Amino acid sequence: MTIEVRATIFSDQNIRKARLGAGLIIFIFVVMHLSNHALGLISLDAAEKGRHWFTAVWRNPVGTVLFYGAVLVHIILVLRTLYLRRTLAMPAGEAFQIATGLLIPLLLIDHVVGTRIVHTIYGYSDNYGAIVRTLWVSAPPTGVRQALALIVVWVHGCIGVHFWLRYRPWYTRITPIMLAIAILLPVLALLGFANMGRTIAYLSAEAEARGYPGGYYGDRGGFSGYGSMPTGHIGDAVLPYRIGFYGVFGAAIVVLFALRGQRKWRERAHQISIRYPGGEVIQVPRGFSVLEASRLGGLPHYSVCGGKGQCSTCRVHVVEGSANLPAPEAIEHKTLNRIGAAPDVRLACQLRPTHDISVVPMLVPMAEAAIPVYSQTASPGRERDIVVLFCDIRHFTTLTEARLPFDIVFLLNRYFSIVGRVIEESGGRLDKFIGDGVMALFGLGPAPKDASRQALKAAAEIIREIERLGEELADELAIPLRIAIGIHAGPAVVGSMGYGNVKNITAIGDTVNVASRLESAAKEFETALVFSEPVATLSGIDISAIESREIAVRGRAELLRVYIVPKEESGRFA
Repeated sequence: MTIEVRATIFSDQNIRKARLGAGLIIFIFVVMHLSNHALGLISLDAAEKGRHWFTAVWRNPVGTVLFYGAVLVHIILVLRTLYLRRTLAMPAGEAFQIATGLLIPLLLIDHVVGTRIVHTIYGYSDNYGAIVRTLWVSAPPTGVRQALALIVVWVHGCIGVHFWLRYRPWYTRITPIMLAIAILLPVLALLGFANMGRTIAYLSAEAEARGYPGGYYGDRGGFSGYGSMPTGHIGDAVLPYRIGFYGVFGAAIVVLFALRGQRKWRERAHQISIRYPGGEVIQVPRGFSVLEASRLGGLPHYSVCGGKGQCSTCRVHVVEGSANLPAPEAIEHKTLNRIGAAPDVRLACQLRPTHDISVVPMLVPMAEAAIPVYSQTASPGRERDIVVLFCDIRHFTTLTEARLPFDIVFLLNRYFSIVGRVIEESGGRLDKFIGDGVMALFGLGPAPKDASRQALKAAAEIIREIERLGEELADELAIPLRIAIGIHAGPAVVGSMGYGNVKNITAIGDTVNVASRLESAAKEFETALVFSEPVATLSGIDISAIESREIAVRGRAELLRVYIVPKEESGRFA
């Protein structure tokens, strides 16, 4: 697809990169800050020593500009995003992320004024003793507020990191580790804060018992080395800073919605019509995206990435009006090129038509009660390298043609229980049962190398267990019970597919088709197992003594080298 691309320094792609970069800087700051709090579980002194390293990084000129610049950029770009949205109808996840982002400044302004501003302007030591004494002893409600702020900031950051990484193929492998960190770090930080609070409360009570009401304070506000927050005239002196920060942020929100209102009023005279295949016509101001129009009109429209142009699930075929469309920007162009889209296919989240158009969404959500409008509950399809195993009972029709239906069900259940148990114990995932056939996926978690070994091990175990079952039922079967297995590795699209309550993770693509063909090839070769060269390469097994052939696979132009393993030799993979 050849389309002219508009690329400027202020393109949506560059702005998103700036927002992501600013967010990551803030997230690193938060991780270090919470880790510092967690040192309070050891002692107040340990936390204070950690604070010296923390302030060395973030209170030097470079760190200060980097952090507060990132905060400013992040807030400005969030407000910009809110302004550019033509409708505030959005999925719950996006709304929660935006709401928490706007709540964070309101929760943290007092904390910033009472620490960095007071320290910088008045020279008060905002050490852990001072801060914790105020939050735990002097003003517990403020401490509760800061604990809430900690949780909100952390959840907001974790959601942002998840949205950033969720389409990376390696993300699923580190998800358990990241989830453990996401849960443990704020818990440890709060426990560290509580431990320091108890220590300060004890020292305060002890000082009062010795005749120092409220504790002893030195020139810098130190209580036995641990100070208190400034009060009295200092508190009055910083009041303008608090009012200023709250005022600027509040004014920014008011101006934002005032500008949105002005734009809405102005655009009433410049509306366009977007027609849909069901006959719906939605009138929207010029500048709305097609996705925003769908949401405004209450029409179901897929957008797995949340309207960021990072997936193609919202794509539409422009039936009329394509000649007057604005050229796609870089991020849309990249996504459309990746899927090989035709020139009249555009991303609904990025396309902002300036004239009337007619569109046909190419992925239409199912009109079912189980899937609400704008739902993103289904796992998005993503391409990843996996290993696919197919197995089937050879000559199943001959085995069952003279048997009663209940006997056939008994045989199949015994067979399915063996195959299912072996696959799960080997680290695979049962995908589906197709008659007497079974499809299994390996590599949804492990790396392709480990997945290939797991699949070969599962195949060897299945062959051995089916042989035992055949010996057990030998007197009842007309012919020996034999199995055919095919294994192939490669890229496939993995995602949640189905209808209603019958949805599960499955895979589609050429890799799945080839694995099925190899299972058929095993029947043709009268052997137990056939696996492809990619499986052999990934697993690193010794293939010198294994028979190999190049075969033609239906649907592929090139020959595929496969390895043929009879039942007697399958034990080498166990």
